[in-house]
Amino acid sequence: MPATPTQGHVVVAPDKFKGTLEGAEVAARIAAGIRRGAPGTEVRELPVADGGEGTLAAALAAGFNRIPAKVAGPTGLPVDAALAVRGDTAVVELAQSSGLARLPGGRTAPLAAGSYGVGQLIGRAVSLGAKRIVLGLGGSACTDGGAGMVQALGVGLLDADGTELAPGGAALRKLDRIDLGPLRDPLTGIEVVVACDVDNPLLGPRGATAVYGPQKGADGEDLVILEEGLTRFADVVGEAVGRDFRNAPGAGAAGGVGFAALALLGATMRPGIELMLDLLGFDEAVRGARLVVTGEGCLDAQTLHGKAPAGVAAAATRAGVRVAAVAGRLELSEREWRAAGFAGAYALTDLAEQPGDSMTRAAELAEVAGERLAAAFLAG
Repeated sequence: MPATPTQGHVVVAPDKFKGTLEGAEVAARIAAGIRRGAPGTEVRELPVADGGEGTLAAALAAGFNRIPAKVAGPTGLPVDAALAVRGDTAVVELAQSSGLARLPGGRTAPLAAGSYGVGQLIGRAVSLGAKRIVLGLGGSACTDGGAGMVQALGVGLLDADGTELAPGGAALRKLDRIDLGPLRDPLTGIEVVVACDVDNPLLGPRGATAVYGPQKGADGEDLVILEEGLTRFADVVGEAVGRDFRNAPGAGAAGGVGFAALALLGATMRPGIELMLDLLGFDEAVRGARLVVTGEGCLDAQTLHGKAPAGVAAAATRAGVRVAAVAGRLELSEREWRAAGFAGAYALTDLAEQPGDSMTRAAELAEVAGERLAAAFLAG
């Protein structure tokens, strides 16, 4: 007897499982398990991201067009990057050009790494006619306050002799003045929206250097040098634009790239997952759904503070649709994940037969999790 289709479709909207599977593959594997466990079920795959690494991939999976671009990496060496474009909207992911993964040989360069490639990607989006640029921040290798980004867009950062500053946060200590002239025309009429999930200021104990500098290889005297550079940058930019953005929430994001976006690109900031769900058409996808499935590599306390699965759960709940999670590891208690809006939560570590299987057999186990979900939520 043929299977009877279940009423209402299922939306599978996970983030990447960092180090094992990209979001699109997670979605495909969970969807395959659901189809096997509940034949006849319509499953729609909509991988998501929160503005960090994986943002470009999520946009491409949602139908944006991939535009390749060779740009400067964090140390100035060329890298093959890309942006995503649909209509007059472009998605630029910082990690594509200036991320830790782009460091040659994985060797950090805390004082010299810069964000020039991000500006090149923005410039490419402008040349393609973009009127709205979504800038995803996350995974940055630099602590240059976004200086490189705006230099790539024509801003002059000059020392006392009128010489353009070298790349990197350390060079900012020599900043004497800023020439904004070339920046104004290219960005006229263009909306820049930053997808960001941190509220750190640029400077101080919660700032870009203190909190994120060590992740980029800075310690000891490096941290002092970088803080001095960002302070000088904030002073000069504040004088030039007539407003001080150093304490704006999110100014410290991505080594201070958030600061330059706010102060010099006129950007606005939105929570990353909220912005991405709008961009990916989540509300339309979930309309009439029976179940939403989301997830990420580790469901933990950080998940509850603006990460992708929590945002998906909140949006699904607002739509009146149950939501379940699949994760590589589950570090929340049942009380915690239920309080966050999840009707079920599955960990690959619980499905693994041997230690390490959740990493080496992640794709296979994600399908098993999909079958378990089908049995629990879609049977009958």
